Amino acid sequence: MADIVRDDDEVELALPPRFEIGERVLARSVVRNDGTFQGRDIGEVLVERGELGYVRSVGTFLQQYYIYAVEFVRHGHQVGMRAKELCTLDRLPPEVLEQLGADAERLQDLR
Repeated sequence: MADIVRDDDEVELALPPRFEIGERVLARSVVRNDGTFQGRDIGEVLVERGELGYVRSVGTFLQQYYIYAVEFVRHGHQVGMRAKELCTLDRLPPEVLEQLGADAERLQDLR
């Protein structure tokens, strides 16, 4: 299957969601509270780069984007994330698995 390039101006909802419920994902960058996470100050770090989480639900925003509710293992809280902020651990391309070598086997142990 060919890779799909998604742009911020593109309506993501025209395509299927990139991640599935239950899929293991990593945060691609630090995520700070934009004011939508109650009980935390605006600007406070909610998720560190590389944190492991599981997609718990898939919603939409502004009839344009998918928002993935991701439960992060370390803190046990759910954060709404865009696809561009996440990386899958369950559907890595064969060439990536090959580059990971023995580390690819350790990913399976994270289940």
